[in-house]
Amino acid sequence: MAWAYTLALLFFSALAAAKDLYKILDIHPSASKTDVRHAYKKLSRKYHPDKNQDPAAKDKFVDIAYAYEVLSDEEKRQVYDRHGEEGLKAHEGGQTQHANPFDMFSNFFGGGYASPQTRRGPTSLTEFEVELSDIYKGASIDFMIKKRILCDHCRGSGAASDKDIHTCSGCGGSGVKLVKQQIFPGMFAQSQTTCNECGGRGKIIHKKCPHCDGMKVVDYTAHYTLEVIPGMPEGHEVVFEGEGDESPDWEAGDVILRVRSRRDKGSWRRKESSLYWRETIGIDEALLGFDRNLTHLDGHEVRLIRKGPTQPGFVQKIEGEGMPLFENRNLHGDLFVEYNVVLPIQLSPQQRRKLSEAFQTESNHDEL
Repeated sequence: MAWAYTLALLFFSALAAAKDLYKILDIHPSASKTDVRHAYKKLSRKYHPDKNQDPAAKDKFVDIAYAYEVLSDEEKRQVYDRHGEEGLKAHEGGQTQHANPFDMFSNFFGGGYASPQTRRGPTSLTEFEVELSDIYKGASIDFMIKKRILCDHCRGSGAASDKDIHTCSGCGGSGVKLVKQQIFPGMFAQSQTTCNECGGRGKIIHKKCPHCDGMKVVDYTAHYTLEVIPGMPEGHEVVFEGEGDESPDWEAGDVILRVRSRRDKGSWRRKESSLYWRETIGIDEALLGFDRNLTHLDGHEVRLIRKGPTQPGFVQKIEGEGMPLFENRNLHGDLFVEYNVVLPIQLSPQQRRKLSEAFQTESNHDEL
């Protein structure tokens, strides 16, 4: 039975090791190849040493590259899932040589990290409405965006394989042709024009990629999480860098969400750090006063007390019960409660008794 115990230990250690690479890319073990690629794109940009000055960023960047190298290769991934990292080393003949993470990044993004001169793709701006209670408390909101990404199969070349890409014989790969035109007898002018055989690309594709039909990009639904910070201002813009439509011709632009609170009729209203609420009271409460609780956006109770008459439209200010301040969440703005007095069609016996007792008491005081 000792061999069975040893085998079980090896099995569970392999599973634990297999989870590590998925954890590095922050993806589930069942993630698709597209999800793996998307995770690498997001994390490699975030931890690239040219952008992230954290001393630990370089090691993180190397780990991300290794995880992507394994999980994006179907054969390596299968070995890794079954036997862990030790099994992968055995599969590779004991070699520990891995791809250069910076070369991998450069190849992935088509030339390396974007410089200011790199052509940027379009940036999308979306108005994103959330519940006011989410802005008051803070929340993590999942959402999806449909966009286009580079084809996983051809990596944006549009060809079935590298062998199907050939240099254009019409222009010699330059993308342009020299055209001679006779102006006068014996006199010619020479001009350049875009090659009509390759469309100026310098390459001819003999066989299109079967996955994207030569379009170089495919449709993809990406999943994101918006982190709503308590007290976030109306119209605050959250940028998801480099998450726009992809193309081999540009560096992907950004996705920007402009966050606003949803306006529901008859509900809470917000103006900067102040909150507004309209409370309805009866004629007896308006005349005699009241003591009641108001349930706030996060569920805690705010005590509303009025002693004596309350005029219709009267606004009561309650300090420190407004929105949390975005710059300092330990501080809050104020809450303004406007009172709406409802006159009944007829008085109930209870209301009659309360009013009668109140006016009777008042009359007795006057006589004294």
